[in-house]
Amino acid sequence: MTASPTAVDWLRLDRQICFSLHAASRAFNGVYRVVLKDLGLTYPQYLVMLVLWEQGDLPVKTLGEHLRLDSGTLSPLVKRLEAAGLVRRERSAEDERSVWVRLTEEGAALRERALEVPRRIARATGFELEEITELRARLDRLTTALDAAALTAGGEES
Repeated sequence: MTASPTAVDWLRLDRQICFSLHAASRAFNGVYRVVLKDLGLTYPQYLVMLVLWEQGDLPVKTLGEHLRLDSGTLSPLVKRLEAAGLVRRERSAEDERSVWVRLTEEGAALRERALEVPRRIARATGFELEEITELRARLDRLTTALDAAALTAGGEES
């Protein structure tokens, strides 16, 4: 029979869910680096392209909301994608403060080459599709709970 962990035991690195998520994220990034090399994309650039392939042309602000990125992080990504000829930025005719990101023909065509990426990533996990779906659902619930906790904690600090 094992004893329950003490308060100090909870400070062990191997008991930290945040570290497990961090380590998994770094491992994913390593696999994505290899898989995306043929597409000429980094993982963050791939995420931008995924949103544009799914949603179509978007204002930078909306793109950032989808990706949970601020404009300071997103703008350099979009600039590099524009330099690669995959997207173009255009000021809105209705509101010149708003910048839209639009896929170029080359950017839209890259989608076809990217179709194999999710399959390769799924294979790399060693998980069955059902396990991946379940993990994704749990991570989504975790994100929602942490967002709510951050809002509550933010109110307590005031």
